[in-house]
Amino acid sequence: MTSTVERPESRTSDRPSSSVRRPGRRARWRVAARLAHRQLRRTLLSSALIGTLVLLPIAAMTAYAVIGASMIGTPQERATAELGRMEAWVSVGGLPQSGFWQSPVDPTWTGYPDNSGNAPEGTPIADPTTVLPSSTEAIRVVESTVRVQTPDGLTGMPAWGGDVWDARFEGRYELLDGTAPRSGREIMATPAALERLGIAIGDEVVVTDLDRTYTVVGTLDSAVLSDATSALFLPASAGLAGDARWYLPDLSLSWPEVEKLNDDGVVAYSRSVIQDPPVISDETRGGGWSGADDGALWTMLIVLIAGGLFAAYVVVMLAGAAFAVAARRQQRSLAVAASVGASPSDLRRVILLQGTSLGLISGVLGLAVGVGAATVTMALLADGSATQFWGFHVPWLVLAGILTFSVLVGTASAVLPARTVARTDTLSALRGARRPQRPRASRPIWGSILLILGVALTIGSAFAILAIEVTDLPWDSPLRAIPPFGIVIGPILVQIGILLSGRWLLWITAKALSPISVAARIAARDAAANSSRTVPAFAAIAATVFVAVFAMSQTSMQNAWTARDWAYQAPVGSLAIDIQSTGAESTVDAPVASEATKAGVALADSVGASGTAVIARQPEVWGYATSLDVPADETRVIAVMPDRHLFDPETENSFTANGQNRPNPIAVVSPDELDEAFGITVSSAQRAAYRDGAAIVTDPQYVTGDTIRVGAWSGRDVYEGKAPDNIWTAWKDAPRRSEPIWERKVDAIALELPHQAVAVAISPETAAGLGMTTRPTTVIASFDAPVPVEVRDRVQENAGALGTADWILSPYFENGPPEDALWIVPILSAVGVLVLGASGVALSLARFERRPDDATLSAIGGTNGLRRRVGLWQGLIIAGFGTLAGAAAGVLPPIGFAIQSRGVLLVPDIPWAVLALLAVALPLAIALVSWLIPPRRAELTRRTAIA
Repeated sequence: MTSTVERPESRTSDRPSSSVRRPGRRARWRVAARLAHRQLRRTLLSSALIGTLVLLPIAAMTAYAVIGASMIGTPQERATAELGRMEAWVSVGGLPQSGFWQSPVDPTWTGYPDNSGNAPEGTPIADPTTVLPSSTEAIRVVESTVRVQTPDGLTGMPAWGGDVWDARFEGRYELLDGTAPRSGREIMATPAALERLGIAIGDEVVVTDLDRTYTVVGTLDSAVLSDATSALFLPASAGLAGDARWYLPDLSLSWPEVEKLNDDGVVAYSRSVIQDPPVISDETRGGGWSGADDGALWTMLIVLIAGGLFAAYVVVMLAGAAFAVAARRQQRSLAVAASVGASPSDLRRVILLQGTSLGLISGVLGLAVGVGAATVTMALLADGSATQFWGFHVPWLVLAGILTFSVLVGTASAVLPARTVARTDTLSALRGARRPQRPRASRPIWGSILLILGVALTIGSAFAILAIEVTDLPWDSPLRAIPPFGIVIGPILVQIGILLSGRWLLWITAKALSPISVAARIAARDAAANSSRTVPAFAAIAATVFVAVFAMSQTSMQNAWTARDWAYQAPVGSLAIDIQSTGAESTVDAPVASEATKAGVALADSVGASGTAVIARQPEVWGYATSLDVPADETRVIAVMPDRHLFDPETENSFTANGQNRPNPIAVVSPDELDEAFGITVSSAQRAAYRDGAAIVTDPQYVTGDTIRVGAWSGRDVYEGKAPDNIWTAWKDAPRRSEPIWERKVDAIALELPHQAVAVAISPETAAGLGMTTRPTTVIASFDAPVPVEVRDRVQENAGALGTADWILSPYFENGPPEDALWIVPILSAVGVLVLGASGVALSLARFERRPDDATLSAIGGTNGLRRRVGLWQGLIIAGFGTLAGAAAGVLPPIGFAIQSRGVLLVPDIPWAVLALLAVALPLAIALVSWLIPPRRAELTRRTAIA
């Protein structure tokens, strides 16, 4: 039986449909934030990876900022280190009533109105306290150097004379131990000085230049000295001569009062002026100079910006790749959200908020790690000086900028993955489809255009510089400044072109590698199909290699040029001690020459020299005022270089002598000291020939047929340029060369020693036979082992203590030109770490994302060996693409600079073997490591659809 049932009434809302509220913008942001938070918790490993990538550069930038800020003193800190509790100091700085001025923040920055650097004629005042109020208390302190007797002999030591132990110096000088001096025979010293002298408090110190003996009654520390610096503090009665300052305990000087003192030639350092410096706009009185601290601050900011931009590029590339993998894992859950009403902008917002959150969290952690690292670094590097690290300064504004930068980097890393997620088809994502990406034709076209444009810009800019140099273009024209920028910008365009063409290049590579093997085909196709993680990875590697190749190539060319132009003072590894006259003469007078030579030999012996050689030369004539002042009977014996080796002044405008004195090339060396003089072992036959009158010649250009040509010219002819200079053929307007007084040939012993300061050497007996008058100029000391740094420092100290009013000793350790290894090894190490890190991230992401493919491969019989080989080819593709692209772009700027240098920088000096090692061997090593690390055991799970 059937019956009719009444239709139920449909339920409708009491409100009209138009009044139904849709979620507002705030609600959508709240939901997106909640989803982003859940996704970050679900993917802790990838989140930790991305966070670490952001955290590391943030920590480094923070540590650098804190250390840099701590090296910049505040006005209060600088005033305390300079004055203690004093109000000011004054000293004689210029001439009175001559317009003398000083900088308010840096009293060493002084001058006169014309800013020419030349002081006007006049007499400075002797005592600046005479221009101060009559009742002003002043403490005079003199900074000088004294010679002190040590267990190893005499040494120079910084010294201060005056009552620096006064309690009002607290902050600049601090009493550490013992008591303050109570008599004129008591002094204080730094702890390092006691250790250097081998004494203790209560022992005596002999100050030889004062011819006095003092008793050390305590130790004192100076804010401007490191803990390792030896120094003495003597009473005012010691009468030290040196730079004097008068410290004012009570008199505070305002800036108008300082300017008034400047008018009297007095320079002042005032606490009140330092803490509140005036603004000076008059450039004729030092306006515009704000002190070295501002320059240090700007340097710190520039380094932070440059390093931050490079780090941002690398991190965005690598973190972007990690985000791309994480976003693909979230596609299904995000598709569910889209199926219930989430818009593409909501999905994009979810991914972006993940990047922002990770950037914020990593930034905060990076700031904390960086501050801690700065604390540890400063503790390790501190030398005890208050002016090295003025305090622990945290630049809060800079750190706020670094935190903002971290958030921006994290957000930027998620931009492209968010864009991809927003454009994903919801139905395909719900059923797990993974459609391979296909390259678009526009990108390789634009990439190729940028590649060609970058190469053309680099080479064209180099030739543009050459063209501009031969024109009459003003030196300050902008056209001269533009081409150098083109040499650097061109390779950057090449990098961008490679990045845009990366997906297309991977597809081409996949087609080329497919016939090689199954593993190569799988790895190449995987890289091309997942270019969103592959291209950023090799782009980050390319950027790192680009900077390294640029730095290594440019540095190597510069070092090679420096080596070609190096002025050798002695054989490499030796100590050259020059004996210099304190007067106008080029060499010391004969009466004191023996004393200076003995002092030089004693200095070498005091630091453990295995042997010494004394080099003597003929005195130069340039000390005479005119040629008529040169004695008529004075002659110069010259070894003459053949004309075929001289430079034509019409075509050559410079030359390199490598430390040799070409106009006066003959040196006199004892036969028994040849080994030390030349840094080699001379054979007995060569030594015997040398004794018999032969000359040792290290420059083969002097030799013609086993002999050299030697002649004598008057001193006046040498002064007037009428004698051979062994450099130029003849100047157009130069005086005509005169005939020699006599000329003869001397047998030559040619030695292959290109790096020598001595071109021609003869024995003292041979020199006497030629009628030469010589003076000792240099003592060369040889060592059996490398000389430690502390010994080198001691040589400098002792040399200052041995000089007299007539002569001084100038020691110099000849190390030769800088070696490339000093730069290449650190650069290669840093690049290796960065490339390994970037490759490790990329390969880890590839292995993680390939798990479903590995499961399928294992299900159809793929072995672990095949999966290992796939990892090897993936390492080759990712690292190889990056290193080759970076090396190709990085070598372009050095080539451009070499072209524009007109032969100064040479392309063959680029370390091509090292670059090949970087571009080829490093990817092979990464691929080998990838092959050695076994893949994870495949999980046979349900395979998603591929549409």
